[in-house]
Amino acid sequence: MEFLKDIWNLIKERKKWWLIPAVIVLFLIGALIFLSSGSAVAPFIYTVF
Repeated sequence: MEFLKDIWNLIKERKKWWLIPAVIVLFLIGALIFLSSGSAVAPFIYTVF
């Protein structure tokens, strides 16, 4: 959680608001890979990438 606080402080202090969509997309891709790694959906997810 400290890492997320550091990123938020960087965005807030340096006015790098364009980083928010990039962070969200990276988080969603990571969550998708993590959640689908043990399921039957995994082969279909990996063909997308």
